[in-house]
Amino acid sequence: MLKVIEKPAAREASEELLPLDEIAREGARRMLIEALKAEADDYVERHRGERDEYGRALVVRNGRAQGRKLTLGAGTVELKAPRVDDRRRDEQGGRQRFTSHILPRYMRRSPKVAEVLPILYLRGLSTGDFRPALEGLLGKDAAGLSATNITRLTACWEKEYTAFRQRDLAGREYVYVWVDGVHFNIRLEDDRLCALVMIGARPNGEKELLAVEDGYRESAESFGNVLDKLPQRLQPRAKRTLHEMMYAECRADCEAARARFEAEYQPKYPKAVESLTAKWERLVTFFDFPAEHWKHLRTTNVIESPFATVRLRERATRGAGSRTKGLLMAFKLLEMVQLRWRHLDGAQLLPLVRAGVKFAEGVQVDPVKHVTRSTDNQPREAA
Repeated sequence: MLKVIEKPAAREASEELLPLDEIAREGARRMLIEALKAEADDYVERHRGERDEYGRALVVRNGRAQGRKLTLGAGTVELKAPRVDDRRRDEQGGRQRFTSHILPRYMRRSPKVAEVLPILYLRGLSTGDFRPALEGLLGKDAAGLSATNITRLTACWEKEYTAFRQRDLAGREYVYVWVDGVHFNIRLEDDRLCALVMIGARPNGEKELLAVEDGYRESAESFGNVLDKLPQRLQPRAKRTLHEMMYAECRADCEAARARFEAEYQPKYPKAVESLTAKWERLVTFFDFPAEHWKHLRTTNVIESPFATVRLRERATRGAGSRTKGLLMAFKLLEMVQLRWRHLDGAQLLPLVRAGVKFAEGVQVDPVKHVTRSTDNQPREAA
């Protein structure tokens, strides 16, 4: 009979590896404390010269706050954030207040952990399964993962989504707007979920979520494209030609690629050519805008990329249960990731586009116009 004999050295090495996750959590806690301390020290230093009538500093450190637990990607840590005593008054007589940008006052989960919750809920994880599912990764003290808290959280999401849909956009201006239908390979009730998403670009280059609404029922023909109308063996070659059109340096090169496509596929596959040319001018409109913006205007990646982690396959979702809940989860995902959206390239040109300045082949053709920005962040043409 064979026996496995564990050497003492191997057993000790195994025991030494056990606290690896604890080491990671402790490292994250220490780094976070140092970052919070540096943030508070910087705030105090920036206002060091402000004194009262007796010469005493108005902004000073004030010990540490009570300990609280914070759930991070590395697990749950407990820390005491540094406090700042700010005795300055604003123009209305109200007290100034130090607010940490790293750790806001009521934050209990990092944004990354918070983003996971709507994704898991959309994938079908029931409210009572969140803590068992995440306890091993985030620790037994992970905050806000009980069934009651998750139920309360989803109720808050629903209120936020309702307020989002009813908000007033009067007075806000958008230079560009992207609209696309995002499809999920899941079934909620009888149909696959299709979310109609709108994202706008503000005159300062900031991207903003405008709408998340229920799309229409998908059919086999409704989203057909040029490649669908060609045999599979020809699709790679046709795709290269289409790519050449959309990424051409000028309209003439784009038109030349189109002519080659028509000459090659018109005799046998006229429907493919018709699909390409039916709305041709709309496809090449981006040539009439600044070249710096072409990368944003050629595709709808602005909308598609935030959903890359939530593409669902294989099975139906049990947790969401309705189209409304599915849209709610899509809204929360977009709302969270928009905090990290980059501004548009060439943002300084957006006021010119908004003012109607003409561009051809990506270059301004109108005489130079000076556009000023008013206090409401809208472009105004200078006199």
